[in-house]
Amino acid sequence: MNYREAVEYIYEIPKFTSKNDLAFTGMLLERLGSPQENKKVLHVAGTNGKGSVCAYLSSILQTAGKRTGLFTSPHLVDINERFRIDGEPVDDETFLSCFTSVHSVINELMDEGHPHPTFFEVLFAMGMVIFKKEKVEYVILETGLGGRLDATNVIENPLATVITSIGLDHTEILGDTIEKITAEKAGIMKKGVPVIYEGSEEAAEKVILARSEELGSPPYRVAKDNLETERTTNKQVDFWLKCGYYEYVRFHISNIAPYQALNAALAVRTIEAIDGQHEMTAEIVKKGIENAYWPGRMEEVRPGVFLDGAHNEQGIKGFAKTVRGLEGMGSTTLLFSAVMEKNFEEMIRTICMEVPFDRVIVTTLNNKRAVKAEMLAEIFSKYTEREIIVVPAVDEAYEKAEELTDSHGVLFCIGSLYLVGEIKAIIRRKEND
Repeated sequence: MNYREAVEYIYEIPKFTSKNDLAFTGMLLERLGSPQENKKVLHVAGTNGKGSVCAYLSSILQTAGKRTGLFTSPHLVDINERFRIDGEPVDDETFLSCFTSVHSVINELMDEGHPHPTFFEVLFAMGMVIFKKEKVEYVILETGLGGRLDATNVIENPLATVITSIGLDHTEILGDTIEKITAEKAGIMKKGVPVIYEGSEEAAEKVILARSEELGSPPYRVAKDNLETERTTNKQVDFWLKCGYYEYVRFHISNIAPYQALNAALAVRTIEAIDGQHEMTAEIVKKGIENAYWPGRMEEVRPGVFLDGAHNEQGIKGFAKTVRGLEGMGSTTLLFSAVMEKNFEEMIRTICMEVPFDRVIVTTLNNKRAVKAEMLAEIFSKYTEREIIVVPAVDEAYEKAEELTDSHGVLFCIGSLYLVGEIKAIIRRKEND
């Protein structure tokens, strides 16, 4: 099987399997030689900000000279993006080699009557094999969905667990209240292991602290009141952290989104929790935060063109706050799309009420769960009288959006990480041509 065939095989997995329990994932890893053992694992869950926190952690550890593996999801363009070594996606050869090892064990298990692992379980197993092969010291694991039942929760002894901001997302699976969702996310917490958490939401904090007390897990709180923003520009955010060992250290973020300060602060507090001797100096941590890069989160891919993966109401509110804080934007165009399982009407209502824009272009993702552009346009028309343009094909919609964005204007592409991925692929094709 070559690389292309391996990727096609993985994409076909959802068609012939269903989620398995953690005992099965543990057995799969054991058959693979327990590649997760002897790794310093940082386990991250939450509704919003997981990927960004992981990126900040990875950057800090790399700056400190630590060989670091990052397992994250979803990917934007290439599936290799889910496995990063010192910030770089693995190459096709490494991907194929580790897939072959996992595929061989899968066949053995199925011959014994066991089920096939899910799409995510296969990728998680591959990640652990890759990190063992690449001899990483630290592994940063982002959960897929939830936490308690997530395949990554087979890790028994992480260095620390991190819980980012909690919001109402995937309510059909995780529960319809903040408390229920938090309980699922807090399922990654382990006995005696520090938990670093975003404490701005009182209901979520109560659940986390109760679990912390039950497990004897030292809690490290980070909330909006622990941050003091010094300066926000159209290129960066500077802030002071007002808690913990790094109190009153000034941090610089190469991103225009103020909410990233909170994600960066969670990463800083995590380093504090695992680095009791403070080998990673304030200068190392500051440089790691400044150098961090995470695609698709208020990412300026071309002058005046931003991609943001905000895909739920909480994410859209953060996006709206960012846009309102920008200066001298000129004409503003939105390119929007969404998938069916999201509360896209509430996202649209929030956009229309809180985001200053001149026009919106709605499009249909190349995804079986995509919401049709016509339906999105109908919902936008309920909440705004501003110009609404329907362009079903994403490539044509992006081209139209660029045409309507003058030299002094700004284009924001939002609503789904799938949209971000499709646009990044379009831009890559144009650059290659």
